[in-house]
Amino acid sequence: MAKDTSRKPEKSAGPSLKVVKGGRDATPAAGKEKASKPSANVDKASHGKRVQFDLETWHALNMLARDRMMTFQELADEAFADLLSKHGRPRDLKDALKRSLKAQDDPPKRER
Repeated sequence: MAKDTSRKPEKSAGPSLKVVKGGRDATPAAGKEKASKPSANVDKASHGKRVQFDLETWHALNMLARDRMMTFQELADEAFADLLSKHGRPRDLKDALKRSLKAQDDPPKRER
């Protein structure tokens, strides 16, 4: 008797995010030409990762970006800045120096 393969795949509990290797900065295979140059509007000091969203999450993020009249990059920058501040990490050098100065001015109290 043949097995029933018409089962629908199970839905995940929440949005999934996958990191995918490769993209613009990938090292070309032997014998192939060098990867194309990044677009002119990308800062040369920036790094990138390619991620994949499930379709529902992508549509939700796309609608949010449109509603707020932002690009996807601006939305991602804001999200990662919020994530860093949530975990108490400095966002940039200026923020790290401010935190360092504050820690130097306010020495920890000693309990006696």
